Amino acid sequence: MSSSNDLNDPNHTSSNHEENKPSSPTSPTMPDSPFPEYRKKISVIVEEYFETDDILAAAIELRELRMPTYNYYFVKKLVSMAMDRHDKEKEMAAVLLSSLYADVIDPPQVYKGFCKLVETADDLIVDIPDTVDILASFIARAVIDDILPPSFLTKEIVFLSKESKGVDVIQRAGKGYLSGPHHAEKIERRWGGNKTKTVENVKSQITNLLMEYIVSGDKKEAFRCIKDLNVPFFHHEIVKRALIIAMEKRQAEDQLLDLLKLAAEEGLLNSSQVSKGFSRIIDHVDDLSLDIPNAKEIFQSLIWKAASEGWLSASSLKSLPISQPETKSSSEDSVTKEFKTKAQSFIKEYFLTGDILEVCQCLESEHTSPKLNAIFVKRLITIAMDRKNREKEMASVFLSSLCIPPDDMVSGFLMLIEAADDAALDIPVIAEDLAMFLARAVVDEVITPQHLEEIESQCVGAESLGNRIIPMAKSLLNARLSGERILRCWGGGGSSKNGWAVEDVKDKIEKLLEEFEAGGDIKEACRCIKELGMAFFHHEVVKKSLVMILEKKNDKLWLLLKECFSRGLITTNQMMKGFGRMDEAIDDLALDVPGAEQQFLSYVQRAKDEGWLDQSFNN
Repeated sequence: MSSSNDLNDPNHTSSNHEENKPSSPTSPTMPDSPFPEYRKKISVIVEEYFETDDILAAAIELRELRMPTYNYYFVKKLVSMAMDRHDKEKEMAAVLLSSLYADVIDPPQVYKGFCKLVETADDLIVDIPDTVDILASFIARAVIDDILPPSFLTKEIVFLSKESKGVDVIQRAGKGYLSGPHHAEKIERRWGGNKTKTVENVKSQITNLLMEYIVSGDKKEAFRCIKDLNVPFFHHEIVKRALIIAMEKRQAEDQLLDLLKLAAEEGLLNSSQVSKGFSRIIDHVDDLSLDIPNAKEIFQSLIWKAASEGWLSASSLKSLPISQPETKSSSEDSVTKEFKTKAQSFIKEYFLTGDILEVCQCLESEHTSPKLNAIFVKRLITIAMDRKNREKEMASVFLSSLCIPPDDMVSGFLMLIEAADDAALDIPVIAEDLAMFLARAVVDEVITPQHLEEIESQCVGAESLGNRIIPMAKSLLNARLSGERILRCWGGGGSSKNGWAVEDVKDKIEKLLEEFEAGGDIKEACRCIKELGMAFFHHEVVKKSLVMILEKKNDKLWLLLKECFSRGLITTNQMMKGFGRMDEAIDDLALDVPGAEQQFLSYVQRAKDEGWLDQSFNN
């Protein structure tokens, strides 16, 4: 994590707003200032860029001006010129800012440029009637692209008069464009961008060009493909992917290092992108060790080779995690590593087959602990977030079927949030996805709203993604018809069998229980439960039956549970989870049903006597 004082940190901002303005001694308006000449050249650079769409040429020309203290004006001029043009130029401007950020234009200059735009909104609106909406979109896009910190909105508005159009711009950006589900995706596509060049597509193209290079050995063709991608701000992915392939295919190591070296020497890969690519592997080297034996040692040798050849500044990298001597804790680490490998296999199998029952049984055969349960939750959601909506829906359905304590679920989500800042490099919309997973977990009663407060209290770092994720999840849950919307957020049908949303299944369970209680046939009730085709959700049958038994003081449904258990229709794990969820809800039920707690305890004992529950349950 970068320090808050690091100028290369996308979240870096000056604590003093006046630092975002030119100081008097070097003001561009002073006599003999080079600023007028800079202004003329900047206009030409922007015009040429809109005609050619050549990011590299624009970057070279801006560097050659050698006036970095005025680059805030380039930001202001680029955006203001794009605002008065078509969507194509608006998208081009947003892409150029992302490309030049940190490499050509320092982060404080980007921040200052947007400050100037907001402050001049009243002037811009004279010529551009849609200034409020368009400028708000640019600010939102800059936040999504991580070139402007979210704190910009709250910090800048303090310095604007209440009547200023700049206030309207910031409010529109915050409340209109940076809130609500899937806002990042909507903003990225607003001006027609990312229709074909999604992050996933670019990653795939990078892998393909590297694999083709290994086969052909044609560096010129590889360089041409890299240039054609036209994503210089994403070149760290080329470095990262090339290094991982080199670690996996040792015979291709020298070939891939030669490619990276020559690309760096010719300026195709700049030094910051090279360092960023290496740094990303350092952050995930423990995970790579699961699939690549001696990953740390191999990667250390790659760092040494790159540094000795002069195309990597090793001092810019943080240290690799140090291996500990063999102790009891390292033995536990080996157990964790083995479990991670198995968990990944279980999850991938589930995404292929959609068979929850089989994967649950495989998982239950492992001797898990709270730590391993949390790791499984983290791994399941991480893999799903890097896939399509189908897998995200399947992951949510799987979470509702897991027979693990809510505290372990919370630990898993905490691990995800703590790793979100690093994972955002691979999954740009991780904040939105994680917020939706959290909201879905609350709707599915996997965790409670109180757990969100617990997670939020443990999030640290004012600028960390964690401090955005929880409010986003709460916002999703507080929206009108939130339950229905959240249940269908990824299209439903995660079980890949019937396409029912969880809410639909709950309704069907409640109706079949009511019909049975009203005089139905126990065999017919069992048939209906079986035909739901959702064995992983039978804990809901247990919970709803217990609620109805306690509310109506009628033991008829107990006979149904007994029959289901004897037939193997409801497993011990589902019984445990059903009783566990009832235990979590008993305090609320006791408000309407006097004596519910004592009655429930008597049913827990009966279930233990029947062999449905482990004797340790609720002790």
